[in-house]
Amino acid sequence: MDGYNLTTVTHFILAGLSDLPEVRCPLFVVFAVIYQVTLVGNGAILLAIGMEKKLRTPMYYFLANLSLLDIFCPSTTVPKMLDNLLTGNHSISFLGCALQLYFLVALAGTEVFLLAVMAYDRYVAICFPLRYILIMTKARCAQLAAGTWVAGFLNSLLHTVSTFHLSFCKSNQVNQYYCDIPPVVALSCSSTYLAEMLVLVVGGVSGIGAFLTTFISYVYIISTILKIQSVEGKRKAFSTCASHLLVVCLFYGTAIFTYIRPSSSHHSPDRDRLIGMLYGVITPMLNPMIYSLRNTEVKGALSRVLCH
Repeated sequence: MDGYNLTTVTHFILAGLSDLPEVRCPLFVVFAVIYQVTLVGNGAILLAIGMEKKLRTPMYYFLANLSLLDIFCPSTTVPKMLDNLLTGNHSISFLGCALQLYFLVALAGTEVFLLAVMAYDRYVAICFPLRYILIMTKARCAQLAAGTWVAGFLNSLLHTVSTFHLSFCKSNQVNQYYCDIPPVVALSCSSTYLAEMLVLVVGGVSGIGAFLTTFISYVYIISTILKIQSVEGKRKAFSTCASHLLVVCLFYGTAIFTYIRPSSSHHSPDRDRLIGMLYGVITPMLNPMIYSLRNTEVKGALSRVLCH
């Protein structure tokens, strides 16, 4: 369809989690509880790291950044979803949709880069333990952490501008409970080639680069652990990175199902919303549980903080 001057959409309608009015209240309660657990869990991790001197190391510095992301990321989508469930109003303004998409993509991208940095940190700790303090200095940790946030937000700015530069002059029904690139681009009545190519090239290069960094780091980590002679030594070495490995698998597993799928008209909207929920709501809730259950130092710090 022709015409970049036909943009008449002033707001979007987000898909609801259910069309049945009788299930809105139970869903509201469930997701309100999940959101509160997410905030409390990640907040407790931040509190423990801030108050416990033993946890002021590079690994926990990056974990604090991950907890911040796990607070911010669901906060971009869950409050609006709860409002939709409570009021039945699924409308979101054009600007509100753009801001939601921008922060969601920025925070998700930052988490991709941060997981790669955390994998590198574990690689240096296990493969070069004697040089770890010299390599992972406070200044370098701060630079790496800042770099992940800057890269994530710049990457999102590029995608957000290219997405909302499109013309929207037909349906305004977003097939998701939040604004994301694929469902919003699908509503455009102008050429989406540039926006899709940016997602494919820029998102693909940065995402694959971060994934390869994470994957290669763990190849070296596992190879080094297998060379350790004692069983107790292997167990201690693996315990330092087991939590992060679980978080990586959980994040990439849900992200792959959300974004890296062949386009097909037979996709179930309900399935897409469920997968998006796993990625944006459930994973941030599980991350602090994984770290607190798998990591004895975090468990001890949390116990001491709660006792005080």
